[in-house]
Amino acid sequence: MIRAVKGTRDLLPPATTLWNQVEEAARRVFRAYHYREIRTPVLELTELFARGVGQETDIVSKEMYTFEDRDGCSLTLRPEATASVIRAYLEHRLDQQPGVQKLYYIGPMFRRERPQKGRYRQFHQIGAEAIGSGAPAVDAEIIELVTEVLSQAGLEDFSLLLNSVGCPKCRPAYVERLRAELRTQAAALCTDCRRRTETNPLRVLDCKVPEDQPVIAVLPSILDHLCAECRAHFEAVRRMLDQRGIAYELAPRLVRGLDYYMRTTFELVHGSLGAQNSVAGGGRYDGLAEALGAKTAAPGIGFSIGEDRLVLALEQAGRAPQNFAPDLFIAAVGESALEQAAVLARRLRATGAAVDLSFEPRLKRSLEIANRLGVRRVLIVGEEELASGSYTLRDMQTGEQQRLTEQEVASLLAGGN
Repeated sequence: MIRAVKGTRDLLPPATTLWNQVEEAARRVFRAYHYREIRTPVLELTELFARGVGQETDIVSKEMYTFEDRDGCSLTLRPEATASVIRAYLEHRLDQQPGVQKLYYIGPMFRRERPQKGRYRQFHQIGAEAIGSGAPAVDAEIIELVTEVLSQAGLEDFSLLLNSVGCPKCRPAYVERLRAELRTQAAALCTDCRRRTETNPLRVLDCKVPEDQPVIAVLPSILDHLCAECRAHFEAVRRMLDQRGIAYELAPRLVRGLDYYMRTTFELVHGSLGAQNSVAGGGRYDGLAEALGAKTAAPGIGFSIGEDRLVLALEQAGRAPQNFAPDLFIAAVGESALEQAAVLARRLRATGAAVDLSFEPRLKRSLEIANRLGVRRVLIVGEEELASGSYTLRDMQTGEQQRLTEQEVASLLAGGN
């Protein structure tokens, strides 16, 4: 038997009910903040991620699904969405539209990493990007936005971690200081971090290897090396979060995993997810557009929520959905009644109610199906009911029955009783 590819999975009902609830909550919040949806291709040119995400990141160097197309160009299944959104922003000249471009997306991403709890090779993200302004007020709003999405989705007791990773003016000196410190501790680092010490020392701060953590814990803090502009920007972001009553914890080792971040970075974590406890994260990426070949700056900030991990946290908090049962189940008695029952079902669905129909012409079998579905009401449609214009409505919990006209059934469903 053919099975799903390792690291991928099928999302089945009733679990998909919770996924839909999460996405509906996110869309409500995005609408309230005037974010509009963008849908980018799943396939992009590999160069987009090599230049945008960073050649030395684990995503590009180890995890991307990349292949050569028939015309010889290299294509990649998108491992994240920000680079794609900026590519679309530049390609379609969204900078010519008024104001900050506020965009959101919901969709699948692909990384070939080791499957584990809440992490898959095809995973899903809910994210947003605000492009066109470097103001700290935009940072504060995007952080407020992600906390609101998580709250409206039903997640409680999550924590916000906050940091600044500086800018091209102040970060190089810090990186050299960091590299010098790491070289003295090389023997205690994992193989990847010894390589990162030379290629990109900031990546060491993002290392999850337990044995490396004592070394990382005593490394210099980037917050002590910010230039005046970055320090003022970060202080403004913190002040605005305080004004909004949004609690946060300073996390000087927080750099996230992508090269395009600068200044504000943040992560939201939840204790129920264990050691890999991040449920969302993001930051500012003012230089990404230039890295992708833009001639003018397009400062921006965004976040992504790991939807798989968010749903897992909600399930562990007792939010697992129950089986969805229709408001009404129609059981036809006989082949000719079945055809008329289908027409009746179509009319009753116009009330907005969920109406299911048995395709079994035998009443006993239809009632067995209704029981297994957890249906409360069954409408019995036979030759006698069709002739009289009234139908037998059975309450499956009490066994009580009553005769109702189609109009009476429709009124009952419309009233939500």
